[in-house]
Amino acid sequence: MKIQDLTNNISLRRPLESGNEEQLQTVREVLANVRQNGDVAVKRYGAKWDGVFLKELRVSPEEVSEAVSSMDAQLVEDLKEAALNIRAYHDKQKRQGYRLNLENDSWLGQRITALEAVGLYVPGGSAAYPSSVLMNVIPAQVAGVERIVLVSPPGKDGKLPAAVLTAASILGITEIYKMGGAQAIGALAYGTESIQAVDKITGPGNIFVALAKREVFGEVAIDMIAGPSEIAIIADETAYADEIAADLLSQAEHDPMACAILVTTSERLAEEVAEEVENQLTLLPREAIARKAIENFGSIYIAETLAEAVQAINQLAPEHLEIVTDNAEAVAGQIRNAGAIFIGRYSSEPVGDYFAGTNHVLPTNSTARFASGLNVDDFIKKTSVVYYTKETWAQNSPKIARLARLEGLEAHARAVESRGWEKGDESSGSN
Repeated sequence: MKIQDLTNNISLRRPLESGNEEQLQTVREVLANVRQNGDVAVKRYGAKWDGVFLKELRVSPEEVSEAVSSMDAQLVEDLKEAALNIRAYHDKQKRQGYRLNLENDSWLGQRITALEAVGLYVPGGSAAYPSSVLMNVIPAQVAGVERIVLVSPPGKDGKLPAAVLTAASILGITEIYKMGGAQAIGALAYGTESIQAVDKITGPGNIFVALAKREVFGEVAIDMIAGPSEIAIIADETAYADEIAADLLSQAEHDPMACAILVTTSERLAEEVAEEVENQLTLLPREAIARKAIENFGSIYIAETLAEAVQAINQLAPEHLEIVTDNAEAVAGQIRNAGAIFIGRYSSEPVGDYFAGTNHVLPTNSTARFASGLNVDDFIKKTSVVYYTKETWAQNSPKIARLARLEGLEAHARAVESRGWEKGDESSGSN
């Protein structure tokens, strides 16, 4: 890994990954085809890119049962325990509406309503991601979403990974489709003969999935445009090089575009981590992927002080941030911008990826400056409610009319003035 002084490289922000014109054109053609031709288009693209033509897109109950029975019993128990942890964490995020009582029995309120239908995209390809099933489904269930649809690209055998189907089974998800890429996003957004359209699409995917989500936004809601995985670590001389290297590689193995950064106040640690990364790379099954990520987006920065390191991290706003320093909790208190923060030696980033309970669908590409990780709020709507009695209307209508006319909106003013005492007492209503 490259080692350099932080002083002249204080901005660590990467440019937003937005694809190229060819990729965008491909996505637009796919979406238009799916909108017009439905299942036929989805199946054809599946044959083209997934290497398998499917007669049926929906996963059958028999396929789910077969997948669950093929799983190691201990792994099934591990998934169940992880699901309990994730549910316990997200249960704390549930919101209640509120009511603000005014004079004369009038009131204002906010109503919390779960979305009716959401589509959850689970990546496929080079790995199976049952953890993504748990992280997307559980906050939607906690929010109260009635219809949860899961889509994921099949393997060459026309099946979804057993681990993915087992995770879905644990959570009681039965509407599952074998489709991936931009065509899956189109099917969720527009609907086809096999699948009804949803109201929101969540979940990470490759660049074609990300671009497709951006294109359908407005017809449906989306959670975020997720880029390649990122990890940043603040460490001092108390950290162990082999552990820091392992944590950097835990994200580098995701994608050749993944970003792995260490900011340290210790020159000795920097040199030892660089050596450890190289040693550990040669032992990784996904060495080729991780090596490209480290070569292209891996860096070690030496900061003069922890304060300087914190400043750099707040500018970077990484997806994942580990703090492995003396008094790590105090350092964490100075962080404003990070998707998730992992404090101390024993809070390695994969703890959050799989088991602790926090969500691993997080903002990337420095969007943690203004965005949050996936949570229960992503699956609800907040509706404002107004109830004015006749007395409250009479007291405030002249003020409202004046404000409307201030903006040149005469019809607004007349609307509020059109009510009148001579029309009789209509003040009875919901209180």
